[in-house]
Parts: sequence; structure tokens; C-alpha cells
Amino acid sequence: MEWRDDGFIIGARHYGETSVIIEAMTRAHGRHFGLVRGGRSKRMRPFLQPGTQAELVWRARLDEHLGTFEVEPVKSRIASLMASAESLHAICLVSALLRLAAERDPHPELYELATRIAGHIERADLLPALLVHFEAALLASMGYGLDLRCCAATGVTNGLRYISPKTGRAVSESAGEPYRERLLPLPAFLLHGDIENPSAGEIFDGFELTGFFLRRHLFEPRGDTLPEARGAYLAVLAKRFGEAEQARR
Repeated sequence: MEWRDDGFIIGARHYGETSVIIEAMTRAHGRHFGLVRGGRSKRMRPFLQPGTQAELVWRARLDEHLGTFEVEPVKSRIASLMASAESLHAICLVSALLRLAAERDPHPELYELATRIAGHIERADLLPALLVHFEAALLASMGYGLDLRCCAATGVTNGLRYISPKTGRAVSESAGEPYRERLLPLPAFLLHGDIENPSAGEIFDGFELTGFFLRRHLFEPRGDTLPEARGAYLAVLAKRFGEAEQARR
């Protein structure tokens, strides 16, 4: 058996003395493992790191076998990741979240978003909002999408400001105001699909929102906690926003 697909590498581990088993999110074949012979060589190692985009050729005698990968690198981002803790934690977070997808279950929309994030890894102004959108898309792909179509209480489509923690449905500002302490904030950039120029408050509101549902629906049922990379990324982000605020004063 053989197929060729675009892939986004999310992990690698040594196998034997010279080989590596890589884990990749592919466009059409989902999250997939494969053996790369000679993957520990000096030539190949830089291309088998998380965040690398590559053309992958998978071969195996039977579909259920591990199989081998032939890797044709398209874009390696190891230099960018080594230069920026924020970029490194962002890629580690995306990789950890992609592992929630069932093996070999296609999620082309998650692949596209992951590669979009990787393509903007040096854009500190866009990266946080892209990550919030990615987490919301992951929830939707896993069957727990937020319902942002209209207010759960009144049916109006304007002025949506909150999310019900019970249902994941939007609530308008007027309907939710009396109960706002029990509701989650819905930042405008997530509602409208924006990624440019959200405030620091909106960004952290977005992460609070997606983190709540990721924890409840995807991690706690597995007896797990949110990825360490998420906390590390938010800590770096908070430091950057704090330094920017001090510079403005």
C-alpha cells in the first residue's frame, strides 16, 4: 500500500540506532505514524522536528501496519522556534492538541489551521488570535463546537457577548448582564473571525473560553489536564503584553 500526502510533523521519537518514528497530521489521512529510516542522521534531523511541513509518502504491506515514511521537506521552522520561546510553545501547543484527534481520522480543517499558524509563527501580533481560533475549531471537530449563531435566551443575532458554560451557546449582552458572573466572556474577534489587533483582554478572554471547554470535554474525561505547553505559552504571552503595557506608560 502507498499514498502521498501533505504533512505537518507534530512529534518524533528514536527507533533503533539510526531510525525515527514520526507523528504527523496529514491533510487527507489524519494523524499518522511512520518509520523514517536514517532519520537520526545529521542531514535528516532538522527536518523531522515539530512544525515542519513536508510531502510524505507512506508505504506498508498492510493498512494496519506502522509503515514507513519518505519525507520530502517543504518548510522547516527550526531556526524560528529556537529563536523565540513564544513560537516554540505555540507549536508545541498545536502539536499537543492535534494528538486529541483519533489516529488516521481525517481533519483537513485542523491541518489547514495548523499550517496557517506555522506560517505566521513569527507574527506575534497574529499568533495569539490564531491559536484561540484553532482551539475553537478543534472543539468543533471533536463534536463540542461553540454555538455562536444567536442568543440562546432571545434568539437575537446582534450584541452577543457571553457563552453559557452549560450549553456552549452564545448569550447577548442584554440577556446575560444579570448573570454575567456565571457566564464566560465571548471576545469579538472570535465571534467575527478576526485575527488582527484584538486587545490583550480579548485574547485572554478567548483562551479562558476555549480552555474551559477543552478541559471539560476533552481532557478531564481522559483523566488528563491541559497541555503544559499551553500554560507555558500563556505565561510568555502575559509577560509580553505586560512589557508592552509598561512601555506605553
